[in-house]
Amino acid sequence: MNYSTDLPTAVAALVRVALAEDLAAAGDVTAQATVAQDQRARGAFVARRPGVVAGLGWVVGVFAAVDERVEVELVAGDGQAVQVGSVLARVEGPTRALLAGERTALNLLTHLCGVATLTARYVAEVAGTGAVIRDTRKTLPGMRVLQKAAVLAGGGSNHRMGLSDGMLIKDNHVAGAGVAAATRAALEQAGDLPVQVEVDDLDQLDEALSAGASSVLLDNFALEDMRTAVERCRTAGEVFVEASGGVTLETVGAIARTGVDAIAVGALTHSAPALDVGLDFD
Repeated sequence: MNYSTDLPTAVAALVRVALAEDLAAAGDVTAQATVAQDQRARGAFVARRPGVVAGLGWVVGVFAAVDERVEVELVAGDGQAVQVGSVLARVEGPTRALLAGERTALNLLTHLCGVATLTARYVAEVAGTGAVIRDTRKTLPGMRVLQKAAVLAGGGSNHRMGLSDGMLIKDNHVAGAGVAAATRAALEQAGDLPVQVEVDDLDQLDEALSAGASSVLLDNFALEDMRTAVERCRTAGEVFVEASGGVTLETVGAIARTGVDAIAVGALTHSAPALDVGLDFD
């Protein structure tokens, strides 16, 4: 089965670009010189560090795009915790095809497993508080769908996918009109779209609440001000409260204990270290 046709359009395009970048016009000249055309091989993707799996489906897509004769058996599943030596998937097919797709498959897999692993660490730090860990739009160009799927695999939650599926009023939106006016204007035009208002201090929070905001983003608030903000939002009614700004593994627990509903962490997608995974031939 050619799994490449099952990939979302944006992902299939990314796979094609990544393979073209690696193979160019001449293909894998080393394999062509050293491996017989009819030679076959089998191997396994093996974790060399503990972590959380994400992106195995895209491995299938990569090899399907290289050569339909490559067979991929998924051993692990997205969201699964693995240890050193865990087999994530097995592949079998023409050796040249396996070598041609190896680096592209690993580039995707190690990065996405890294995103899921880092997300899981953040989620563990806020366990029991009720706060959820959310991603941002700080993603690698062309990889947003994949990275956000990896965040879900790690136990996190997704914020909006892009600029068209939700309104987030930020400082540059309110530079001229002010928080209250921008909030009212957005709510009037939002229809069914969610509207969230970013505020920099308690005064701006009060403006947003007075204008009818039902979701606020506390940007770089001190912990004491964050607690005060949560209290004001609870008094105002059903107001969703999210914290953001320089969140780290060392600070996320204390932020969660202020009572916020969610914490935005850009590092999940822009700074996740790759999980060490290798393709070992039998």
